Amino acid sequence: MRALTLLPLLYISTTLAAPGRDHDVQVVLGESAALVDTVHEDLTYGNPPGSVVHTGGNALPEDKVETWSEEGREFMKQNGLVFELVKHSAFPTHRLRIREPNLCEPSVQQYSGYLDVAEGKHLFFWFFESRSNPSKDPLVLWLNGGPGCSSSLGLLFELGPCLVTDKGRNTTFNPHSWNERANIIFLDQPVDVGYSYSSDGSTISTSPAAALDVYAFLELFVTRFHKYARLPFHIAAESYGGTYGPNIASVIYKKNKELAAAPSSKLAKINLASVILANGITDPYFQMASLPDYACDGPYPIYDDPEGPQCVALRKKVPICQRLIKSCYTFNSRLTCVPAALYCESQLFGPLQQTGLNVYDVRQKCDRSEDADGPLCYKEIGWTETWLNDPKTKAALGADPSRTYEACNMKVNEAFMYQGDGMHNSAALLPELINDGIRLLVYAGNADLVCNYIGNEAWVENLEHKFHKEFQAAPSIQWVIGREGRIAGEVRTAGGGDFGAGNVTFVNVYEAGHMVPHDQPEVALDMFTRWISDVSLTLN
Repeated sequence: MRALTLLPLLYISTTLAAPGRDHDVQVVLGESAALVDTVHEDLTYGNPPGSVVHTGGNALPEDKVETWSEEGREFMKQNGLVFELVKHSAFPTHRLRIREPNLCEPSVQQYSGYLDVAEGKHLFFWFFESRSNPSKDPLVLWLNGGPGCSSSLGLLFELGPCLVTDKGRNTTFNPHSWNERANIIFLDQPVDVGYSYSSDGSTISTSPAAALDVYAFLELFVTRFHKYARLPFHIAAESYGGTYGPNIASVIYKKNKELAAAPSSKLAKINLASVILANGITDPYFQMASLPDYACDGPYPIYDDPEGPQCVALRKKVPICQRLIKSCYTFNSRLTCVPAALYCESQLFGPLQQTGLNVYDVRQKCDRSEDADGPLCYKEIGWTETWLNDPKTKAALGADPSRTYEACNMKVNEAFMYQGDGMHNSAALLPELINDGIRLLVYAGNADLVCNYIGNEAWVENLEHKFHKEFQAAPSIQWVIGREGRIAGEVRTAGGGDFGAGNVTFVNVYEAGHMVPHDQPEVALDMFTRWISDVSLTLN
């Protein structure tokens, strides 16, 4: 889920403009200049992008730690809980802490625990084996977005083996879980998201920096669980995961290239097969421009008159937004990317958030007064917090007992915002991978406004790679599922021949919002299963 934060425009300084863009930033500022000097100092002399920041005063108290060895394996006891320890000589400051919980779906093998980074950062994970054939089914990493939102939302609210129910007092079996056909990891990242925490105040505020920790986690995971190392690996990332996913995939791809050039027994090749981006934010230049198109001319228009004053006002904001984003792409600094983030979020998203509709599913209304309809317009998201803050749940999973689980951490959200991270062109990382055989699936529910299908299809269509012309010429074909011939959406694809799922595929999912597996669980599982099996979505 993409958690939207609207930040005041008065924090933007005219000095943040890229060369030749003074007019654009003056428009952003308007009459507000009261705090320009303070914020300019913060952005200019603050910590460099992606740095580890020590904020102090946030350390969580830890119980006495005991460690020992048994039958060639290391163990530790902390907070009354026993963990297996996994270390890697290539990552001397990292270790994996592992438990075997028996929650959610007791019939499959599970592992949970933490990646500890230099005793400061602690990233929580929860793994489930496939219900079908765990020795052959692929390995999948699922990430939610925000930035700052926990991947346990995907687990308990969308596509995991169990779904939260009864106001957070229980869970129920999910027959449409994606572990029907895959081994799946749910990872809370970056630090301070979900169960993940910092014991020394360290933070991460850019996607490239976060990707390095994810890579280290994957290497330690396959070190401990060798049987998964040889399986095809897929990254599936939702919402702001559209930014996370390409960055992580790029790190894996480059590390694999380095390993191939200088083979080492220390590292395992991660068999990256595809990147799956779910209602993601990946190329803001096209996606921000799509907001008026969706709000005024989409399948569920917000405004009655596409030529009315609201639509005219929104469209007038697009050229400035795109010029600021172009400056971010060109100069790639906080001085250019933060103004783009602040202007585009407030001027394009701002009015749409005031409509009383659920921007994640515009078919529904949303009362944002004191979270009347639940966090981010869904009561079930609050239920996940209730269940995951139960001391029994924490103990079973090995979660830090002093950590209060939040579905979305808005401090993390703001930290990424003030780096301008979400205005970078993460799509630019993908062509190299696509050209080398790594497949790309982008899907979007047609009732989602924030990361709508119009903008997602636009950036995929404009992405240059060896299948580019084929994709541009590809028609939209109906996607039909089930014996009853239900029309589930539309598919455009390039590569893959007559029977494959494609090398570059875009899917517009009907009657679904931002969280497609929540709204259309059967449809989402059909799409996912076909994709990882490399079977065309349009074959009946």
